[in-house]
Amino acid sequence: MRFVHCSDVHITEDYTKYSLLRLGWRRWFALVELTLGGRAKRYLRAPEVLSAIVRDAESHRVDHLILSGDLTAYALDGEFDGARKALGPLAEDPRRCSIVPGNHDVFTPGSIRADRFARHFGQLLKSDLPEYQREGPYPFVRLVGTEAAVVGLLSTRRAPLPAFPYGEIGEAQLGGLAALLRDSRLDGRAVLVTVHHAPRNRKGRPDRWNHGLRDADALLRLLPGPRFAVLHGHIHERYYHPATADRPHLFGAGSSTEAGHEGYWVIEVADGKVVGGQPHTPAL
Repeated sequence: MRFVHCSDVHITEDYTKYSLLRLGWRRWFALVELTLGGRAKRYLRAPEVLSAIVRDAESHRVDHLILSGDLTAYALDGEFDGARKALGPLAEDPRRCSIVPGNHDVFTPGSIRADRFARHFGQLLKSDLPEYQREGPYPFVRLVGTEAAVVGLLSTRRAPLPAFPYGEIGEAQLGGLAALLRDSRLDGRAVLVTVHHAPRNRKGRPDRWNHGLRDADALLRLLPGPRFAVLHGHIHERYYHPATADRPHLFGAGSSTEAGHEGYWVIEVADGKVVGGQPHTPAL
């Protein structure tokens, strides 16, 4: 079986057409990054690149596409619309696509109150084993074929300030995941756990305290060995740490649509285990 893993696609609207009042103070800081920092330019072709990744997934004959968050630049409705359009029919089909939100998808209190992510992508949050949901729709489970299961976790929380985009899964979801892993319906399946924040950085260490996954160790303890993988984004670097006896495979997807760094993983599953992955660049 094959899975495509991409992340941090950051579909970006034209922010100059919005008033500062409409954008809100959190996005005022973002405007500096978008303009002087060059972020808007780096993601100018993001919809086109995401569509190319979807086409590649079809050509690779993958069984499922996984996107580990940050579909948007700063959680505007138009950005969610753009991501959904770029994904095409996959955005409507939970059998073929799983997505979890990133911190940029809940960037403002208004986007959280409106539950903007779920309004656009709630159709992909349905679970094949809903009895294990502990926090809204999370964790959700997708049974893919007879050899794999995709599990979606929520790690994004309302940051006190934009400079503190750390993540936390929480005891409730971790308890649901622990119970799920004991379910006989997962016997013989590789388990690909999707979460936005990184359990480990490129060097194999915990991420910065203000940016990382606060309960990373608790997550990794539940997933020992090559049967398991954690697929994440958030850190805009693409890297892979193979599984050990007491830790799962770790796939960091980087930023899949950033100019000059476009790419994604094709992850292979065989005999109920994750056997590795290969990085790919989309055919644009």
